[in-house]
Formats: sequence, structure tokens, C-alpha cells
Amino acid sequence: MTDSNLSRSSTNYLANFLLGNFSPRIDKGSRLILPAKFRNQLKQGVVITPGQERCLYIFPISEFQTIYEKIKSTPLESKQARDFIRSFTDGAEDQIPDKQGRITIPARLKEFASLDNEVVVKGAITRLEIWNPQKLDKYRKLTEDVFANISEEVLG
Repeated sequence: MTDSNLSRSSTNYLANFLLGNFSPRIDKGSRLILPAKFRNQLKQGVVITPGQERCLYIFPISEFQTIYEKIKSTPLESKQARDFIRSFTDGAEDQIPDKQGRITIPARLKEFASLDNEVVVKGAITRLEIWNPQKLDKYRKLTEDVFANISEEVLG
């Protein structure tokens, strides 16, 4: 494989990942324009859920189907599973982006993540995260010192 074929192949492979940071705005109608880079991956539909650390998650519908398969196999008898499912779906909503690539952020989720007009949309490989910029800055400051130490735990 030549270098040009390798980089073309890598680019196609990377096109499946949701990567990058963007600073769109939420308009008065609570609509968020998804970054153009992600629109093709999200055009079939998305699921918006509460995320950890008080951000929102936006999953492509195909990725959410994978999560659904895992969740539906959790035992109903497990209080932790019930608590997780309730929190994860509290205010969650499925949507299809409009022709301009916009989705509407439900009021309950805006409140959960303390979102106003300015937001940060972060690609997190399999999902997008929507953050209040000040909360994201605070989170980064809290976690930057442990980043190097957690790679072994996360990556093995």
C-alpha cells in the first residue's frame, strides 16, 4: 500500500469517529446547529441523553442501538442498573436533524447541563458531548493532572 493509499484509508477510517471541539450557539428556539463535520454521521437520527459530569451526550442512532442492546440485557433486579437507566433516560429524546443540521435541546436537558446560548460540542469518538464552557474548563482543570495516570486503566 502506498503512502497516499494509506492516508486515504486512514482518513476514511477516521471519518467514522466523532472528534474535535466546536463552539456553536443554542438559538432562542433551543436549537443547536450540529457541526458540519458530523452531519453525515448524524443525519439518520440522534439520541440526546444526560451525560456524566453534567454534560449532554448525543449518540448517532446506530451507536445508541448498541447501547440499547447492552441495557436491555441488564437484570431488572439490579438496583444499580435501574438507577443508571433512569438517570440515563431522564429527559432523553430521539430526533432527526433538520435540513440545516439542527436539533432541539429539550428544556429538561438544558437545565441538567446548565446550558445557555454558548456551548462547547466535543467529539468523544462514539458520541458528541455538549458542555457549558465554564463547566468544561473546570472539569479540564480537575482532570489534567490525572490524565497521564489513567491511560493504563483505560487502555490496558
